Amino acid sequence: MKLNYYGHAAFTLSDDTSTLLFDPFITDNPWTQVCPTGIACQYIILSHAHGDHYGDAEAIAKANDALVISTAEVAGKAGAAGCRTHAMHIGGSADMPFGKIRLTPAWHGSGITGGLACGFIVELDGKRIYYAGDTGLFSDMKILDRFGPIDCAILPIGDNFTMGIEDAALATLWIQPKFVIPIHYKTWPVIDTDPQEYKKLTESKYNIPVQIVAPGTVFEF
Repeated sequence: MKLNYYGHAAFTLSDDTSTLLFDPFITDNPWTQVCPTGIACQYIILSHAHGDHYGDAEAIAKANDALVISTAEVAGKAGAAGCRTHAMHIGGSADMPFGKIRLTPAWHGSGITGGLACGFIVELDGKRIYYAGDTGLFSDMKILDRFGPIDCAILPIGDNFTMGIEDAALATLWIQPKFVIPIHYKTWPVIDTDPQEYKKLTESKYNIPVQIVAPGTVFEF
């Protein structure tokens, strides 16, 4: 399993056959100089429709004939732009050629009228990955492992718009992943939190490993 982190909340997960691109904010992302349509993927996973998450989804989807997976409202936006879509909603799951995907709650705005933000539990190559999307802390994080242990949690730590360091550390305790990757920090001054501080707190207080992945790098697990 490879995670390619583009910075902010944009990343891919890849196994030997499938690549899933999450929240592809690329063009205006200060962390990356990658050409959006040069990113190869079969699936695009959107947690909500704010510009720093929906980003270049339409252009990348059309360049790859990729399937856009999101809530019904966000999928509807992508579908109206000519993308292939699979609409879901919170609490629902779907079997996919790569494995399985389930939509989880996320306490955040949707960026689209009538919609909801969401997170995802993805089963890929025998691993179970929880991507929280943009969210505040919520107590149902304690039961996300009812479908099986979470191998990797990918959590925002930037504060202001999402969980900050202390809430993200508590979320990690509740989720009980084998390890956690922090994202959604330092893109702009308003979310200028230190991932090393999050790592120190989470590992010392809760004994759960934190893997900091630098933007522009690939982490294999």
